[in-house]
Amino acid sequence: MQAKLVLICLSNFLVAALMGLALRYSFLEPIGINYRFLTHAHSHVAMLGWVYLMIFTLYVHYFIPNKTKPYNRLFWITEIAVLGMMISFPIQGYEAISISFSTLHIFCSYYFAYLIWKHHETESKATSLLIKASLAFMVLSTFGVWCLGPAVVTLGSTSAFYQTAIQFFLHFQFNGWFLIAVIAVLFHLLKIEYSSVFKNFFYVLIGSTILTMALPIHWFSPHDALIWINTIGVLLQIAMLILFLKIVSPKQNIVTNKHSKLLYLMYVFTVVCFILKVLFQIVTILPEFAQTVFYQRNFVIGFIHLLMLGVISGFLFSFILNSSVVGHSKTLYLGIYSFLIGFILTELLLLVQGGMFYIGSGLITHYHLLLFIFSLLLPLGIGLILVHIFKHKKQCNLNLKNDIKLYNP
Repeated sequence: MQAKLVLICLSNFLVAALMGLALRYSFLEPIGINYRFLTHAHSHVAMLGWVYLMIFTLYVHYFIPNKTKPYNRLFWITEIAVLGMMISFPIQGYEAISISFSTLHIFCSYYFAYLIWKHHETESKATSLLIKASLAFMVLSTFGVWCLGPAVVTLGSTSAFYQTAIQFFLHFQFNGWFLIAVIAVLFHLLKIEYSSVFKNFFYVLIGSTILTMALPIHWFSPHDALIWINTIGVLLQIAMLILFLKIVSPKQNIVTNKHSKLLYLMYVFTVVCFILKVLFQIVTILPEFAQTVFYQRNFVIGFIHLLMLGVISGFLFSFILNSSVVGHSKTLYLGIYSFLIGFILTELLLLVQGGMFYIGSGLITHYHLLLFIFSLLLPLGIGLILVHIFKHKKQCNLNLKNDIKLYNP
């Protein structure tokens, strides 16, 4: 895996984390930036600059042994699109320039999906199926984006059509493309083979991903049938989790015997977050709570961060720790622990405050200050990991030069 590409992805993540920090500071003091515009920038850079490009890097590294030249070019073009969104969204929100860069990113993603679908190589049929499914969901999710323009023109930006289109994009990006992609890489590293258990897992995973889209549709177009469809989807999620644990549990020795305790901790943390994500979805079977989740912003943000930071970023950090781009240093350990502690504290605070709002108890004393302080640990952790990888890369290059001098005096 190329260290410079990982550094670019983590740099995007650091910028997204700093934007998130600014959003939380805005509740303490004015920051002079439109809150909604900065929120768009934060979410786009986190999703498309960190998660998307990191999965891009992992897919090329593990599944494209040859012909990497077009992928390198495509990576940098995609990064230009991310930088464009990073700069334009905080300034203008959804306007001509930011929409242009977003559109460029979508077309880059289509080309990436085509290349990976055509050229990926793996000995496991299971991994190949997951790769194709993740790419299919990625393309499917963009249909929601293409519906935004017609939705605004015909019904307006406050319409159920417009809001559903946004949820369609987010749902199939998070639960389809991102989640299935990291599972594909995990199964590749664990050498999971195609079997009857995997076959059941795969179909249940696909079915649950599609059916749980019923909940966000219900938020904007309420109907009893959608509650029942979501219930079936959630039950399939439970079956999916059970099958997932059944598949990966026999392979845990691969992690415990051959890798560091830090990597094992990261895997355990991520799987626990995965379990919590499914448990949270189980509660949405209750119609009253399903509607409460929509109105309680703390629960919504907490769930998004649980999935994006706990599960997806947790797996991505695990894959980075599993690679040669990191060594062992106090800086790396401090970075990982800082990120994990920051994540846990902010999630607990969001959950407790959401619960207090639900029962009508009001705001926790110094809530916004505490949330800001705990959030400081997230960019701090990412920054320390960046510093470690940069130093490790520099040291590896120096060692390589010394080896060349030794053999070619």
